[in-house]
Amino acid sequence: MKIKSFRENIMITFDEKNKVFYLSTEKTSYIIGLLNGELPIHIHWGKRIDRIPDDWGKTYTRRALSAYDRGEFSSNTLPQEYPTFGNADNRIPAMQISSGVNGQQVKLKFSKYEIESGKPALEGLPATYTEADSEADTLKITLTDEVQQLEVTLYYTVFNNIDAITRSTVIKNLGEKTVLCGAMSAAVDFYGMADSDILTLDGTWTRERQITRKRITSGNQCVESRCGASSAYHSPFMAVCSKDAAETQGDVYGFSLVYSGDFVAGVELDAYNTARAYIGINPFQFSYTLERNDTFCTPEAVLVYSANGIGEMSRIYHKLYRTRLCRGKYRDSERFVLINNWEATYFDFNEEKLVKIAEKAAQIGIDTMVLDDGWFGKRTADNAGLGDWVENPDRLPNGLRGLADKINALGMRFGLWFEPEMVNPDSDLYRAHPDWILHAKGRQSSLVRNQLTLDLSRKDVCDYITEAVSDVLNKANIEYVKWDMNRYMSEVGSSELPADRQGEVKHRYMLGLYSVLETLTQRFPNVLFESCASGGGRFDPGMLYYMPQTWTSDDSDATERLRIQYGTSIVYPYSSMGAHVSAVPNHQIGRITSFEMRCDVALPGQFGFELDLNKCTDHELEIAKKKVREYRELQEVFHKGDCYRLKSPFETDLSAVEFVSEDKKTAVVCISSYKATAYSPDEFIKPQGLCENATYRIGENSYDGKYLMNYGIVFRNDRENKSEIIVMRAE
Repeated sequence: MKIKSFRENIMITFDEKNKVFYLSTEKTSYIIGLLNGELPIHIHWGKRIDRIPDDWGKTYTRRALSAYDRGEFSSNTLPQEYPTFGNADNRIPAMQISSGVNGQQVKLKFSKYEIESGKPALEGLPATYTEADSEADTLKITLTDEVQQLEVTLYYTVFNNIDAITRSTVIKNLGEKTVLCGAMSAAVDFYGMADSDILTLDGTWTRERQITRKRITSGNQCVESRCGASSAYHSPFMAVCSKDAAETQGDVYGFSLVYSGDFVAGVELDAYNTARAYIGINPFQFSYTLERNDTFCTPEAVLVYSANGIGEMSRIYHKLYRTRLCRGKYRDSERFVLINNWEATYFDFNEEKLVKIAEKAAQIGIDTMVLDDGWFGKRTADNAGLGDWVENPDRLPNGLRGLADKINALGMRFGLWFEPEMVNPDSDLYRAHPDWILHAKGRQSSLVRNQLTLDLSRKDVCDYITEAVSDVLNKANIEYVKWDMNRYMSEVGSSELPADRQGEVKHRYMLGLYSVLETLTQRFPNVLFESCASGGGRFDPGMLYYMPQTWTSDDSDATERLRIQYGTSIVYPYSSMGAHVSAVPNHQIGRITSFEMRCDVALPGQFGFELDLNKCTDHELEIAKKKVREYRELQEVFHKGDCYRLKSPFETDLSAVEFVSEDKKTAVVCISSYKATAYSPDEFIKPQGLCENATYRIGENSYDGKYLMNYGIVFRNDRENKSEIIVMRAE
């Protein structure tokens, strides 16, 4: 095979003599060896290593009573790169078939490899990308099972200026029909992991992405979704951490899946302290039939190693996802400051009430008015009309165009809420097409929020959604779309697929959704799309590929949002977080927080408001006006700068997050306290990422960067609901 020449220190190379692949970023190495020239072995992932000993294969020995068929080696103890079932390996496999011409066993052997510049796209799936071939290099390792007549190609992409490696797998059936029942995107075997931790992001609706950390113990520990969406229960992410790992220290191995459906991410620790970390589509009730020459592509897994703690891992994910996952006009441009009418009016609105809210919003500098649920069909409550995407003339006598024109006349943009994947039983759409929902034959379909899920595994359903949404967007000057999804899947089945292929429905649904989103975002490139999956229930990299921001949570309480946004930032940049100021007492939990704190907590995200501004006091409106100006001044730092988490609301009574511009000339520290005690000691908040030799001005005072990072900023936590936005500018 021909090996191309690559950039200095950023390369993929193959040592032909020793049968070793070196995948190197600036700081890290991912090393794969071919044991006996045929079995891909995981040798190393971590700090950069430019060469390993020639006798690397001799380090692997079989254990007593472990089956072996490769000389003196046992598959049950080897650190394999893509393990399969039926190969003397009793651990969790990366790939399984439930039926093939020759049984369930799969035994893959190395066939060929290819190294190329750039990064290929994944057919029908979202993935990170390059804008020039020089940005990344890709390794393709092809494995074959001649008995099962399977060809498996492992894809590895190394980015040249970001310490990240992506993995995906393409499985091709070269023989008679076979049924795939498991296909991970990545599996990594680590030696000596008994003292390590697993970190995950868990929760539920209105309590999303809470940080969970626990010791890896013997057996299998995993997080997973079985509900047809990435879900609020568990994010499609995990990190394997050394026991001493914290924000600024320790080894951290991140696994993030670019997918919006069922997933599993876990670690299995065996009796020899070898840990197999894996991530991919959840094999639970999954099957996929491959006829001759059919292929199956797994979603992309993004792997990030940090030798300097969790914070560095997060910043790598932030940069990659912000610049090479998000796409379109609004990837780099300034986003909207919006007012959404939902918590202001719920379903009780008319054109006059909406215009009054918009008029007040325009006075304080808000640039976008978003009409939420209730504008279509017979939608006066959540029990009817969903699926009928036609204006309600009783609500909007002048139609969407008339309302949009009035909003535009105020100098504001107009946006609109949709929930296109769902339908109410009481709707014209359902009455016309009752078979268009996900359903199990002979079973009653469950309702969530009085709605059912449309079957997006069907092309006719996808076509309907695409054209229905397009028709609405063509009727008026609509520049923003909030795309909601208020329930998970149940009674999963499709009338379009035979009984033996019902295990494909959930994945085909995601492929259908992605095709709809690809068409709409390409058809309407000037529309800013925001995912709103029941307030963060589908906050995942797959959705960010089509929509650069996601409504972070339906819990708009400022105190609760400190934890939700902090946890979300473990993987996702603040530029992807929709964050709004809402009324008090808070509609979700009844808490009262100061208007200023509500603004400050929302400020680093995609800033907006979700309340009736006409009910705000003059003082609150002045604060809102000031914060809108402040947001516009600082937006670039918030959304394009490096993020440093300084104080955790999971460990302390306050939260402190810092943002540093790329040139280090501007830094912003956002501090919020949610609990105070009388005569509490001062908190010393130590910024990070500043230029040591620079002088930074804070208000009227100047400080050396070294002083600020080592002494800190004093914050007196003497009052609950206290917040500060501290701006540091280099002189």
